[in-house]
Amino acid sequence: MGYKEIEFPKETKFLVTGAAGFIGSNLVEAILKLGYKVRGLDNFSNGRKENIEDFKNNENFDFIEGDIRDFDTCLKACEGIDYVLNQAALGSVPRSMKEPLIYEDNNIKGTANMMEAARQSNVKRFVYASSSSVYGDSPTLPKKEGQEGNVLSPYALTKKVNEFYGKLYTENFGLECIGLRYFNVFGRRQDPDSQYAAVIPKFVRALKSGEKVDVYGDGNQSRDFTYIENVIEANLKSCLADSTAAGRGYNIAFGERYTINQMYDLMCQELDGIQLKPNYIEERKGDIKHSLADISDAIKLLKYNPDWSFKEGFVEAVKWYKKNI
Repeated sequence: MGYKEIEFPKETKFLVTGAAGFIGSNLVEAILKLGYKVRGLDNFSNGRKENIEDFKNNENFDFIEGDIRDFDTCLKACEGIDYVLNQAALGSVPRSMKEPLIYEDNNIKGTANMMEAARQSNVKRFVYASSSSVYGDSPTLPKKEGQEGNVLSPYALTKKVNEFYGKLYTENFGLECIGLRYFNVFGRRQDPDSQYAAVIPKFVRALKSGEKVDVYGDGNQSRDFTYIENVIEANLKSCLADSTAAGRGYNIAFGERYTINQMYDLMCQELDGIQLKPNYIEERKGDIKHSLADISDAIKLLKYNPDWSFKEGFVEAVKWYKKNI
C-alpha cells in the first residue's frame, strides 16, 4: 500500500531540491520517517524555513542553502547521493506570463545544471518534477503521454524542455531520468500567502476570514486534483522502477476530475458549512480548461498505485489548513 512498504538499502541517501517548498518538504519528511538519509537544497525563494524546522535535529538530515542556477552548488549537493528528487522550480502559469525570462533561468538552466551534476556524481536515478501543463491546448481527455498539444505558457514550455533534457541524459549520458507530470497537487504545507498561491489553500484562507473568493471563468473548468501522499509514492517508486521506464515523463494523479465549483462546494461543507457565493471573474490567459490524467503508464512502468482519492485527501488537507493557516 502506498510508499510505506518501499525498501532501499540501509545507507541510501536522497537529495531533495526545493526541500523547503510544499512538495519538497513533504518528501523530506516521508523519507526521514522511512529511516533513510536526506540532503535538502533550497534558496528560500519559494520555500519557507519553517517547513524544514522540524528536521534540523534529525541526524539523517543535512541541508545546503543554495541555488540550482549555480553549478558548483549543484555539484556539492550531489556528492555522495544515490537518488535525486528534483522539485526546485518556479511554479505558476500566470507569473510565467509576466516574467518569462526568470522561468528560463530557473526551470531550464537550473534543471540542466542538476542533471549534469548528478551525471558527474554517478547518481543512480534522477527523478524530476514535470507538469500536466505540457499537454497545452490538446483537447483530448483523459490526457495521455504522447498526445501533447501546443504549450500555452512559458512555465509549460520549461517543463517540456526539462523532459527533452531528461530523454537526452538518459539516452546519451547514462543518467536515468524520470519526469513526473503532476496534476494539481494539494496538501499540507501548501502556501496560501503568495500572490500566485494554489487555489485550494488560497480559498480556505479567504473563507476562514469571511471573504468571498474569486473564481476565474464560470467555475466549470475541471482538474484532476492530486493529494500529496500520491506524489510522494510516485517519487519513491520512480527511484526503483526498471531502467526501461527512464527517459520520459509520466502522469501523476488519481485519475478523476472535479470542477472548481464542485471543489468549492465541498470546501464550504468541510469548513463547517460556510455559505458564501464566489465572485466569477474573467478567465486567465494560459489556463487549461479541463484536466484529467490517464495514469495507466505510471501504474504499469512505475508500479504507481495511488491510495488517496481527491475526497479522502481533501478532507485531510482541509483539517490541516484549519489548524495551520
